[in-house]
Amino acid sequence: MDWDKLLSTKRLGMEDWESSGKMEDRTQFQRDYDRIIFSSPFRRMQNKTQVFPLPEHIFVHNRLTHSLEVACVGRSLGNLLAEKLAPENQGNSLISEIGAIVSTVCLAHDLGNPPFGHSGEAAISNFFEKGAGHEFESQLSIGEWKDFTHFDGNANAFRILTHQFNGKRPGGFALTYSTLASIVKYPYESVLAKKPKFGFFQSEKEDYLKIANQLVIESKPGNPELFCRHPLVYLVEAADDICYQIMDLEDAFKLGILSYTDTKNLYLGFYDAETDKKYIENINATLTRVTDKNEQISYLRAGVIGKLIYECIGNFAENQEKIVSGNFESSLIGLLKGKQAEAMNKIKAISYSQVYAHRSVVEIEIAGYKIIGTLLEEFVGAIMNPKDMYSKKILSLLPEQYKTNSDSVYLKIQSVVDFVSGMTDVFALNLYRKIKGISLQGVL
Repeated sequence: MDWDKLLSTKRLGMEDWESSGKMEDRTQFQRDYDRIIFSSPFRRMQNKTQVFPLPEHIFVHNRLTHSLEVACVGRSLGNLLAEKLAPENQGNSLISEIGAIVSTVCLAHDLGNPPFGHSGEAAISNFFEKGAGHEFESQLSIGEWKDFTHFDGNANAFRILTHQFNGKRPGGFALTYSTLASIVKYPYESVLAKKPKFGFFQSEKEDYLKIANQLVIESKPGNPELFCRHPLVYLVEAADDICYQIMDLEDAFKLGILSYTDTKNLYLGFYDAETDKKYIENINATLTRVTDKNEQISYLRAGVIGKLIYECIGNFAENQEKIVSGNFESSLIGLLKGKQAEAMNKIKAISYSQVYAHRSVVEIEIAGYKIIGTLLEEFVGAIMNPKDMYSKKILSLLPEQYKTNSDSVYLKIQSVVDFVSGMTDVFALNLYRKIKGISLQGVL
């Protein structure tokens, strides 16, 4: 792969568009960023659970704040990479825009995630694999069926950004090809996935192929439908890995799940007593001046994020040839060494044993299964039997942008999945209650 081809301002759905030649106030990739941040799907993430249910008195991360923080880390990673690539790519004016591309993709990386945290994807898959949705398997192709039974938020984000929903313009958000390619973490369809992770649904397969062809993203040897990642995907992945591992720890401390001492020691574990001696001295001096424990933890967290940014960009530089040739099979975080690797592994172990298994997290995951499963059962049942009086009433609740006149079973079901996966936690809960007749206050 070639950076001259990988970086392109061509827009999906606007391929024939040409600049007026006038001086622009923003670059094309900055326009992508703005289109994401001013969009309704992005705003809805403020009421989607990241990990912890949103308490009344203590602020923890939701999908929106997580995405904003990932975008900040991604921008730093992208800018550092641009600095490293600039000397060898002086004729490519778009190299300097890598930071803008990566930060934009980081903003959008969770757009396709359903409500109720990490269990939302599993709840949708479960409805089709083991729930009432299983009856439709015989009416779908293998690829279409796996799109639902292996539902993936990354593929759904690509759909949201590219699909022309009712009343919308061609190309969805009409983003640049480079931005769209950089969000596809798993560049293959569901039938090729070895685990429940893939990059695009059958409905968006042609769009991805068009983008891959334009950017000359190569396929894997011996399998023309299994593509290499766009190199910038590794930076987006690293930014996400850094933020959710490190930030979830801070949230766990604020909620009292982890003690101050444990959280502090986990962050300090990233520093080596010898090679990081000066850093440790500065940290101890700051912790002496700053006595507020919340502020101390925030300071330690910020230092760790900064350290990991430089570690990851160093790993990218060391493996650049493999990454650009499509032969890199790891993640940048996965290549951490020494104290960093030891500290990250310890955080992962504690996160899964104490944080993600905490009662408050499990409770919202259980609720998500029940609510998402019920909503899918009601709306899929209605769209497959639209002449029934009850179905008509249910379908009247389906927003116009999600309605379809297609006879395709796949597209009918997909329109319902679009609706349910785009809901906020609160909207999904309220609609579930109304449909089940649990609470009619304000309705009757």
